[in-house]
Amino acid sequence: MSQPPPSLNLRGAVDLSALSGPPPGQRPAGGTGPAGGVGPAGDAGGGAVVDVTEATFNDVVQQSAQVPVVVALYQPAEANSDELMPVLTELAGSYAGRFLLARVDVTTSPRIAQAFQVQAVPSVLAVMKGQPLPLFQGAYPAEQIRQVLDELLRVAAENGVSGQLDVSSEEPEEAPEPELPPLIQAAYDAIEADDLDGAAAAFEQALKENPADNEAKAGLAQVNLLRRLNGVDAISALTAARDAAPGDLPVQLVAADVEIGAGQLAAGYARVIGVIRVTAGPEREEARLRLLDLFLLAPEDSQELIKARRDLAVALF
Repeated sequence: MSQPPPSLNLRGAVDLSALSGPPPGQRPAGGTGPAGGVGPAGDAGGGAVVDVTEATFNDVVQQSAQVPVVVALYQPAEANSDELMPVLTELAGSYAGRFLLARVDVTTSPRIAQAFQVQAVPSVLAVMKGQPLPLFQGAYPAEQIRQVLDELLRVAAENGVSGQLDVSSEEPEEAPEPELPPLIQAAYDAIEADDLDGAAAAFEQALKENPADNEAKAGLAQVNLLRRLNGVDAISALTAARDAAPGDLPVQLVAADVEIGAGQLAAGYARVIGVIRVTAGPEREEARLRLLDLFLLAPEDSQELIKARRDLAVALF
């Protein structure tokens, strides 16, 4: 491996101006990263590593005014490249943003290799203040590469390039979900065990202790619907409701359950409201209470629920 000379300088650099824009017909890649326009690699190097294309390379060069940019040109499935790239990526993470590793796949971005006059891969160069410096070719152990990187950072500091990338890109840990109240948890456990009666008992007890518990109300409504639908043939129920009178309470309520259970909220609500319109006394009250129970199964902001509440008010008054 070629070691850096005792004092690197910024002379004799090749011209990178040809890469100031994408080839004709090529649109710049989307996404943003530490260099602007370049997405992070998303592996062990974190925010200190970017995968670069011809369309985004100029954005990376702009970063070299603040931190050294280590450009690694490689070819996928090539033995030395496969050996080197994981080592470089791991090292980039360990330097905590003191340099940016720009990974270039020469098979998809050949103009970058041409601009650097690279004859073999993998090849590793540095860019400082927009000017390239050769580092080494081939694959080497991490400790040898670390010596090269340390020397690069020393020379970069002497040339006023001593910034640091913000690599704190780790997403904050999600707060653990709060534990459910014991009775609600018991109800859900019963549902998982296909014990609907046990689930209903747990929800009912929760409501006795706290009548305003909306989660228990909705849970009990769901469990009651499942219990009512147990053994019901959906097609037969809907056919019977079609042939029955609109005010045939038992038949129409079963059909409404089938529709609600299938996610057809508008149809189910409309069916029960139809019963309310043509019945009176205890039957009408039973239909109204059933509808209020079914309302608990819809999100508060759902259009079906909003419309059904409006239609219920009209039907009642």
